[in-house]
This record gives sequence, structure tokens and C-alpha cells, in this order.
Amino acid sequence: MEKRTYVSWKFIEHFMVEAFKKVGIPEADAYVCADVLMESDRRGIESHGVNRFKPIYIDRIQAGIQKPVTKIDLLKETPTTAVLDANDGMGMVVSKKAMQMAIDKAKKFGMGMVAVRNSTHYGIAGYYATMASKAGMIGITGTNARPSIAPTFGVENMLGTNPLTIGLPTDEEFPFILDCATSITQRGKIEYFAKVGKDTPKGMVVGRDGLPKTDSNEILEDLVKGNAALAPLGGIGEELAGYKGYGYATVVEILSAALQAGNFLKMLTGRNEKGALIPYHLGHFFIAIDTEAFMGLDSFKKTAGDILRDLRNSQKSPGAERIYTAGEKEYDIWQIRKEKGLPLTAASKEDILTVNEKLDLNITLPF
Repeated sequence: MEKRTYVSWKFIEHFMVEAFKKVGIPEADAYVCADVLMESDRRGIESHGVNRFKPIYIDRIQAGIQKPVTKIDLLKETPTTAVLDANDGMGMVVSKKAMQMAIDKAKKFGMGMVAVRNSTHYGIAGYYATMASKAGMIGITGTNARPSIAPTFGVENMLGTNPLTIGLPTDEEFPFILDCATSITQRGKIEYFAKVGKDTPKGMVVGRDGLPKTDSNEILEDLVKGNAALAPLGGIGEELAGYKGYGYATVVEILSAALQAGNFLKMLTGRNEKGALIPYHLGHFFIAIDTEAFMGLDSFKKTAGDILRDLRNSQKSPGAERIYTAGEKEYDIWQIRKEKGLPLTAASKEDILTVNEKLDLNITLPF
């Protein structure tokens, strides 16, 4: 087991904000980006947290395929909908704005939906669904991504990991947040496996020969080359209903592209025909539904809470200590980490050291 180094949330926020500012992100936007990344680690979802700070954001800005200043254009708007163009800026910045727009529209008209095009990786999808749940609303969001998933009976990576994420307010201390990819695993998880030296479990990734692949570093290379693909939720073929994950991934792909006339499938590889890096031009969508437009927030929260409690109190499998509902494990992790701090992997520490040196931040590191 890798020994972790814990650092304070205050330190990691300060470090990321200063680094983001150094590469050209405005200060207010830098705080948004840092908050989204930290929220992933607060919940224990390390595949989308601080470990992606350098490779997904800093490196892409410096490579010229992502813009540090997010110029947001309003392409179309109605009382309940809007379409935004992020112009290849920071995905977290445009996404927070988009979900807030959806929430504001829902407050007036019961429902709001905002679509975004020409965006970049927006971090943990649950961040935006939680924005809605905190406002007493149902929040739904999804995004397409560079091709990773093979369709059922296929071996070519065509669809992104395409999360379909839903947040629901409850009368408990935490909302119900279902935030997961439509593949068995996601690229970020394999990146994490590679960083800590672990193999990817068998059955999550299929090679061009139709056989499972497990070498995490090799998988990351083969995903880029098109020689490997992630299996959809349910797994390879029809036996374990992989067609269901494939179907949901396709729904997210369509909603992330068709509403905003955006890019899709192989258009999202991040490379041109010569193999050179280019912007990803991702699409997202955000939906907010006001519970007050139905039987009221309090009624909704109580019923939702009753359902979750009944599920957790149902008969457990022999040997199982506890039944969870979505968002509960993440809440439990935060209760530990809020005081203990953020656990850094060796690879994340190396990234921080590298950024500190190359950007001349001159920040005193606690390790």
C-alpha cells in the first residue's frame, strides 16, 4: 500500500490557484477550477481530483489546446433554455455558469436547461448536480469526451466515458448524487492505476483482438492509438447487458452534441489527421428541475430520504456490514478528510514539485 502524504486544503487550493494564475487563468476562474478539483478529492474520487491538475489542465494550456481565459458566448436563449459557446476555455468555468443559468431559469419557470459547446474537460460532474441539489432542485448533467468506449459487439473506441449524473435533495445531511461513467471504468481511473503501479482489473478494457487488457500503462497508450477500448457498463457483449451502458453512453453523446450543434465521436480525439494535438471541443448539458413546481421541496426531500433509508435498512448480504446509497460513501470520506487534509500520491507530489519549479512559483511545499 502506497504511503500517502496529507496536505491541508488551504495549501492545495493556494498552490493550484497560484499555478493557474501563472498560466493565464484569471483569479476568480482559478478559484473555480481549484474548487472543482478539490471537490473530487473531498469525496474520495481521486480519478478526477488534484492528480489531474497538471496533465489535464496545466499541460493542455501550455500545449496551446486549451485557453486559460474563458470567453463565453451566448448563442441562443429562451426563458427555459440556452446554448453557450466556451471557445475552448476552462470547462469548469463555463459549466458552473451554465448550471447556475439552468437553476435561475428553473426558479422562474420550473425547469431550465443549458447546453455548452466547444468546451474542455469539466472535472467531476457531481459538482454541478450538487449545485442544483443545494438549491433544492433536481440536477442532471452529462458530457461527451474523447473516444474510449466500444459499442456492444465492437472493439473500436467510439464513445466517450460520458457520465450521466443526477443530484437529488434529501432530508439527510447529504444529497443523493449518482455520478458515474457509462463505461465500467473511466480513463481517469486507469490513469490513477498507472500512477500507483496497479493493473486494470480484467474485463474493463478490450483490445482490437477482442481479448481483455490489464496493463494500465499499455492501455493508456492503446486508447490513444485506437488499439483498446473501454467496455460499457455491463461489460463486453450482451451476456451481462453491456448494451445498456452502450445505450446510455449514446444518449449522453447525442445530448452533448445535437442540442448545441457540437462535435461528437471521432471528432473528439484531440488530434488532427496528422496526429498533432488540437482542442477537444467537448459538449455538455445541464438540467435543473425545481421541486417547488411539483409538491414542494420539503415533501420531495422527505420522500427521497425515506426511500434511501428503507434501502439502507433492507436485509444485508451475509458478511456485508452496510448497504450504501449514492453519495453516502463520499460524505463519509469527507468527514475524515475535512480535518485530515488531502492525501497525495507520490505521482501527485512529483507533479506539484514540477509545477512549482517550472512555473517559478517559489511556494514552500509541506513535503
